Amino acid sequence: MKQAVGYSSQPRAMDPRSTEAWALAEASRRLILAAKADDKGESLRAALILNQRLWSIFQGALIDPTSALPKAIRDNVLALSIMMDRHLMQRLGDLDASKIQPILDINRAIAEGLSMDAPDLPGTTAQPQQPVPAPATGTHATPVMNFTA
Repeated sequence: MKQAVGYSSQPRAMDPRSTEAWALAEASRRLILAAKADDKGESLRAALILNQRLWSIFQGALIDPTSALPKAIRDNVLALSIMMDRHLMQRLGDLDASKIQPILDINRAIAEGLSMDAPDLPGTTAQPQQPVPAPATGTHATPVMNFTA
């Protein structure tokens, strides 16, 4: 498989929730493509590391004392992130692409939650947002920029 060199799409809106939802969908898309690659796990390793970096960013934002999210939501997502860390480390250890479904499910659930209307949270509006599309795979997934660092 050719090395992923960029994004297949970009966030539609420039608000943080849309960007985070898009990032989760993009990370999932890369996992799906990497799981099909015949490169001795190198693409899968890169996609797993990308997911781990993304979740580390979320964890940092969630433990920030100035976070506007309610404590209950922060605590729940942090607990979920611990489970995500466990799954990611296990897959980095064995590079078993057949076991990435829990990672994809968690990414999808959080992306869908971020795409939903949340008028009761500080800094959000009551206008509905477009749902995050499922990650593109196959011939429709053509990256254009490098996301690995």
